[in-house]
Amino acid sequence: MKLKKNISLKPYNTFGVDVKAHQFISVKHEDELIEILKRFYASELFVLGGGSNMLLTKDITDTVLHVNLKGIEVLEETDSHVLVKAAAGEDWHDFVIYCLEKDYGGLENLSLIPGNVGTSPVQNIGAYGVELKDVMSYCETINRQTLAKKRFYTEDCKFDYRNSIFKSKLKNQFIITSVVFKLTKNNHHLKLDYGSLKTELESQNITQPTIKDVSKAVVSIRQSKLPDPKEIGNSGSFFKNPIVNEETFNRIQHEFPNLPHYKIDAKSIKIPAGWLIENAGLKGYRKGDAGVHKKQALVLVNYGGASGKDIHAVSELVQKEVQKKFNIHLENEVNIYK
Repeated sequence: MKLKKNISLKPYNTFGVDVKAHQFISVKHEDELIEILKRFYASELFVLGGGSNMLLTKDITDTVLHVNLKGIEVLEETDSHVLVKAAAGEDWHDFVIYCLEKDYGGLENLSLIPGNVGTSPVQNIGAYGVELKDVMSYCETINRQTLAKKRFYTEDCKFDYRNSIFKSKLKNQFIITSVVFKLTKNNHHLKLDYGSLKTELESQNITQPTIKDVSKAVVSIRQSKLPDPKEIGNSGSFFKNPIVNEETFNRIQHEFPNLPHYKIDAKSIKIPAGWLIENAGLKGYRKGDAGVHKKQALVLVNYGGASGKDIHAVSELVQKEVQKKFNIHLENEVNIYK
C-alpha cells in the first residue's frame, strides 16, 4: 500500500480519459482499506472501482482510493443452490466466467458487462432481461464515517432500474467490499425472452441452450454492437432507457409505427434510448475524438484523444436533440465527475 502523487487515471477508467489524481492509493486487503479510512476524512476520498461507469471531466484533488480487493469463495451449498462471495475488486466478466465453469447459473445474461463486482449493486447492472437484484443475496460494506461493517440484503438496497440506495439516499456513505450471489447448480432458470438473444440462439440452431450457450450468445451480440473499451474508450450504455407513460408512447408511435418498446406494467413503457438517439440523427456523430458510436447510438466513445469535457459536451448535445425531437429527457446512466 503506497501513496502515489500526480498520477494519470487513464488506465483506471474505461473511457481512457487522461486526468490526474493529486494523490492515489490502491488497497488490496480489507485491513488496508480500514487503515486508509482512519487516516482520511470520508469527504477527502474519491472511491474508484473498475472505472467503468464514470466520466472524469477534470483532475481529482481529493485522494483517489482504488478498491482492488480480490477473492472468490463458496459460502454455502445445497443440492440446488450455491452462495458465492466475490470481492469488490474482482473483474465482473471474469467472475461470470468463473461461475459458468463451475456450472453455477444466474449470471449468464450479464456476461461481458465492463467493470468490477463491487460497483454492480450500485448501478443494479442489467442486460437481456436480468438485473443484479435477481441474483444478489447481499453485499458487505464499510461505513466511510464510522468504519462499522454492515450487510445489505437485496430488499435493503432499494433496487430500481439502474439505481440503488447507494446512488441515492446513501450515496458516498458506504464502500462495498464484497457481493454474495445466490446461484443455481442445476435446473437453471434460463431467461431467453429478450428478442435479440432468442434470435442469436436460433441462428446457431440451439434449441435447448445451456448457461454457457446463453453466455456465448450474449457475448456475441455485445461484441457485434459494442466497442471494446481496450480499443475504443467507452463506458457501455451512457443513458438509461426512458420509461414513459401511455400518452407519451402513443404520441411517438403515431409518427413512428415501428417504435420498439418493452411494456413494464399497465401504465409504463420502456423505449430504447439508442433508438431515440439514432432517430434524432446522431448515430455515428463525431466531434474531434468524442462521438456517438456508429453501431450502437447508446454508447458514447473516445476515439483516442478526447477529454472528459469533450465527451460530456457530446452527451449534452444528445440530450438536447432527443428532447427537441421527442420531448423526452434522457437521463445519464454514467456518473459524471465535474
